[in-house]
Amino acid sequence: MFIFSKRKMNAFLWSWSLTGFFLLSILANGVLGSDEMDLFNLINGTNVFQKQDDGADVLVVGLTLVQTAAAEGAVCLDGSVTGYHLYCGSGSGGKCAFNSRRANNWIIQLENRKRSRVGSSTLMEKQINFKGILSSKVAENPDFYNWNKAEVRYCDGASFSGDSENKTAQLQFRGKRIFLAVIEDLMAKGMRYAKQALLNGCSSGGLSAILRCDDFSSLFPHTTKVKCMSDAGFFLDAVDISGARSLRRMYSGVVNTQGLQNLLPRTCTRHLDPTMGLNLASIFSQCLFPQNIINQVRTPLFILNSAFDSWQIENSIAPPSADPSGSWHNCSSSFNCNASQMQFLEGFKKSMLDALKTFSMSSKNGVFISSRWAHCQAERKDTWFPGNSQPGEDKGIAVAVGDWYFERTKK
Repeated sequence: MFIFSKRKMNAFLWSWSLTGFFLLSILANGVLGSDEMDLFNLINGTNVFQKQDDGADVLVVGLTLVQTAAAEGAVCLDGSVTGYHLYCGSGSGGKCAFNSRRANNWIIQLENRKRSRVGSSTLMEKQINFKGILSSKVAENPDFYNWNKAEVRYCDGASFSGDSENKTAQLQFRGKRIFLAVIEDLMAKGMRYAKQALLNGCSSGGLSAILRCDDFSSLFPHTTKVKCMSDAGFFLDAVDISGARSLRRMYSGVVNTQGLQNLLPRTCTRHLDPTMGLNLASIFSQCLFPQNIINQVRTPLFILNSAFDSWQIENSIAPPSADPSGSWHNCSSSFNCNASQMQFLEGFKKSMLDALKTFSMSSKNGVFISSRWAHCQAERKDTWFPGNSQPGEDKGIAVAVGDWYFERTKK
């Protein structure tokens, strides 16, 4: 599925679910965090979000710590045990099947880095709000409202990819173990009987959902319908306004610090050229960029992103290191851009769409690229809600994702 809007907008979409529905949402703004904003105003012809209260009528879900994870070494950066927030569904979605083989559906969401509280479960919020794709309201989330839903907390610093430690600094880099320990715990709570499952993530969680998608799918029987979705996780290896590659430098640091060289997707690393004139960390960092990974993901995948991703504009296109004079501040912080800045950003949008061309040609995949100045759209009521289509869009994000997941044909 490829969604292209009539005004400045394209869309690629992916998600996954199980008919014992389990919605596993990995909200990990891990490598990238962002100040998403609610409620949109029009600036330069593009919707911009500003802060809005969630209101009292919102689903609040408590934290569950995986106490058995410590014995498996599945711990946060500081050695504390990891955790997740679980809400059991109802009706046709199927409740968590603790003591039965009842079929159910699950969404798993991987948390974003912005809310991860410095790599320690001791600092995590004990309760969080479930909104957007995690909402339990049929009017806001018609396809997944009654599924079992879990949000996995992010505390490893590398999108659930590392498996090493720094004894001198007393830091644990155990992202892969954390992912497997949480999934094992949820399997024991009924996810093993899921008929449909969707792995989702926002920002670094969206990157995590891409990196762990096939791993997640492999844990279910072939009769389970498993798909994945990456929201705001399509980070480009882009040239910034100074001509450098700020995000590549950041990713290189993550690879070097956590020793990811042998843990990244082999479908990518086996094609790397060690003679390309870069240091090894920089070379291997290429396999953290979704544009170099997505075409090898076997599980159906949906890419949801903004062509004017607010986090990437502020941290990859025009970070302070590339803009010492602050000439891009208004554009990167509030999308108040002049003509030349918009021309640069149009080039960024074109690069994003070009990077998705081959991926979008597969019928199993989906893409939804919006023109909103935003970062993470599936976890927000005002962007996910099916009534909140942007002018020029054929359908809202929730409907587009549902059509892709359930393979509904356009009438």
